[in-house]
Amino acid sequence: MHNPHIANLRPAPPLEVDHWFNTPQALRWDSLRGKVVALHAFQMLCPGCVAHGLPQASRMHEVFAKDPLAVVGLHTVFEHHDVMQPRAALAAFIHEYRLRFPIGIDRPDPHGGPVPLTMQALGLRGTPSLIVLDKRGRIRLHQFGRSDDLQVGALLGELLAEPDEDESADCDDQGCRLPESISAGARS
Repeated sequence: MHNPHIANLRPAPPLEVDHWFNTPQALRWDSLRGKVVALHAFQMLCPGCVAHGLPQASRMHEVFAKDPLAVVGLHTVFEHHDVMQPRAALAAFIHEYRLRFPIGIDRPDPHGGPVPLTMQALGLRGTPSLIVLDKRGRIRLHQFGRSDDLQVGALLGELLAEPDEDESADCDDQGCRLPESISAGARS
């Protein structure tokens, strides 16, 4: 799939999250290794997030529930701080919109800057933003604004079909070596 927003396979920087909803424990990229991850960055007062980004994240969470796909929300506030910072307001928003996937609150800049830490580290331009990581934790899509469902679905299908890390350990540009049990059987 050709997409100008495809990233350069760099590893995702750590999540800097103050609080998590819809998960019993804090999420880290290394705990999601082996899964494709769709991170939707949003603000609850962002019209594009409410109309497009969050419904897309919810559909992905439902449609790919049986696949090794983790959908993660990141509430990253870079404007209207006073109204969006109370945790109770976000909890009510999550409940009202029936968001079932894990959602973290991006940690504010300790120096008082308006842009939270994960948003800074990921180089997000605003919300909604979609970041897709492959099974190895590398950024494969970095997109600001509305993401087309068909293009995202095609990319997710490609990434889900890629071999797991341990399956591709014996692969290079020339191909993959057969496991010993198969190659021994072929010689006899």
